[in-house]
Amino acid sequence: MAQVPTGTTFFIASTYGAAKTTTIVTNAAEAVVTSATHGFTNGDIVEVTSGWGRLHRRNFRIKTVTTDTFVLEGADTSSTTFFPAGTGIGSVRKITAFTQITSVMSPASSGGEPKTVTYKFIESDVEYSINDGFTATSYTMQLDADSIGSAGYTALKTLTDVQTDTCLKMVMRSGSLVFIPCTVALNESVNLQDGQINRNTASFNGNNRLTRYAS
Repeated sequence: MAQVPTGTTFFIASTYGAAKTTTIVTNAAEAVVTSATHGFTNGDIVEVTSGWGRLHRRNFRIKTVTTDTFVLEGADTSSTTFFPAGTGIGSVRKITAFTQITSVMSPASSGGEPKTVTYKFIESDVEYSINDGFTATSYTMQLDADSIGSAGYTALKTLTDVQTDTCLKMVMRSGSLVFIPCTVALNESVNLQDGQINRNTASFNGNNRLTRYAS
């Protein structure tokens, strides 16, 4: 069923647990990670640091756990071309707190378009093009300038100052979830426009592919 943006809520990862070293990451439809006595539970959201570029800095939900292993829901690492066996180890850290960003207006995304390389052989009069990945994705939103001092505004300001990796979480009205690995840039200069409320702009600069869950 089609949805509209109304009712979407936004959160920023404001606290992380200690990074847990990973010793095995399997090639599977959903990657199984070995990390001794990791302490994670089902439903935890984690940030992955990995030797695999397609997994590095992304966020996933933990699906099932044992004492020393856990499954990254939706992390398909079955291709040994993209995920060479034995090279995906690194660390994982849990997001221990998300802080809601309130008074959000005009959220918008940009980037994510396919990149192409165009070339032509001398013997041909026609150009060719091949795909070369995607452009970086970013999100912007405007905030009520009077939200200064709120928990969400303060978290964005802190993350802007330190420029550490974080995660933007979006919860759609349908219950679907989006997790975007990013850094934050909050422009504290107030945007004044006649006929509009005073606003600030926050930008979220993507650091790899986002992760989506139906619920």
